[in-house]
Amino acid sequence: MRDLPWAARVYLVAVIGAAAALIVRSAVTSGAPVAPEDLDVLLVLALLFLVCESMPTLLNVDQFAVSVSFSASLAAVVLIGPDGAALVGLTAVLSVRPGLPLIKRLFNGAQFAICGYVAGHVYKALDGRVGVPQVDAFDDLIGPYAAATAVFVPLNIALTLTMIGLATRVRAEVPMRGMAQFLLSYLGYGTFGLLVAGLWATVQSISAVLVLLPLFVARWAFGQYHAQQRSYDATIAALCQAVETKDYYTRGHCTRVSHASSMIAQEIGMGLERVRAIRYAGMLHDVGKLGVPTKVLQKDGPLTEEEFAAIQLHPMRGLEIVRGIGFLDEAYAGIMHHHEKHDGTGYPMGLAGDEIPEFAKVIAVADAFDSMTSDRSYRGARPVPEAIEELRKSAGTHFDPVMVAAFIRALEREPWQPPRRVEPPPPDAAEAPIKDHDDPTMPIQVVTGQ
Repeated sequence: MRDLPWAARVYLVAVIGAAAALIVRSAVTSGAPVAPEDLDVLLVLALLFLVCESMPTLLNVDQFAVSVSFSASLAAVVLIGPDGAALVGLTAVLSVRPGLPLIKRLFNGAQFAICGYVAGHVYKALDGRVGVPQVDAFDDLIGPYAAATAVFVPLNIALTLTMIGLATRVRAEVPMRGMAQFLLSYLGYGTFGLLVAGLWATVQSISAVLVLLPLFVARWAFGQYHAQQRSYDATIAALCQAVETKDYYTRGHCTRVSHASSMIAQEIGMGLERVRAIRYAGMLHDVGKLGVPTKVLQKDGPLTEEEFAAIQLHPMRGLEIVRGIGFLDEAYAGIMHHHEKHDGTGYPMGLAGDEIPEFAKVIAVADAFDSMTSDRSYRGARPVPEAIEELRKSAGTHFDPVMVAAFIRALEREPWQPPRRVEPPPPDAAEAPIKDHDDPTMPIQVVTGQ
């Protein structure tokens, strides 16, 4: 609690207080949240909820996990009403998930209680019948249940992501192929609650056991996606490490270009999937250096025409290296064309204006900015304001003016943290170069006739 920003603390107290108020109000107005004859239903659903909640799947946001336990809350909406659904959700406080702090248990229990209570009242407002459904009247439950699910799931996601955003001060990304697909998947898993309610009419409490198998299949699917994303990230990291080992003076450059590119992408309104792709493109934009002779990259002094041609080929080399990595999508265009210039004087194809892919326009700005604000062997890092001014001067010639303006706006909202000075390479390593093909103010010197 002490480590949370004050806004997160206020929000946490508000959510827990709201949940407590709902439970107290229910106890005061009805005497007991659940009728005595429904206590067995409450117990079974609470146990089902607790089992699923204690074994969530970790996702790609730090300390963020997702489970399919909410299906038990939605089943409670039908079987025992809004008050019972709130109590089922409240059992998240008792989760036995290892390493989960009490404060997180309290928040999870509170937000699930709120979601169950609100969804239950939506269900009742649409004439949904509370109790074990009759087989011949089951069709009448589908509409109200769908509405309750459509309220529960977005409310659950909103409450959780708001807490993550306030606690970490960063925008939390939903770890699925876009918010819409994540929401649809979550809504689909909500149908398990209706399955529990339907089975209860025939096999009663055994229905919870029957539903455990598909629930854990759903959990496995979430876990597989997370494992896939980690595999992607490991692949990208390995390639970046190989590039930075070969071209020592750009240590950390790929990561910073990736971050700056995602800042621009978010500023111009790219969706989550495209932001992820451009982050990959930023990480891999210089992977083609693996195909450039090391002696050329590390040459101290002007380049010959042949050596400069080898440098100019590195975007195409990069495309050749990553062509077989299917998940990169639009990242290919960013890798191939990030050295094209708005006025058509860039390379490798001399594209101009709208001919240049959007990803390449974004990465070009991020690439140049990081180069200017990083230490090099031949100069110190330029101050951020000076680098911004250079971007402005080059807008319309080197860079797309729209991307430059978007990056400047993003920097006003999220100040840039210049990198720490890179430690010099080992004494037996080759001398660091005094050229920088990414810095628009430092053109590479080419000697002709050699």
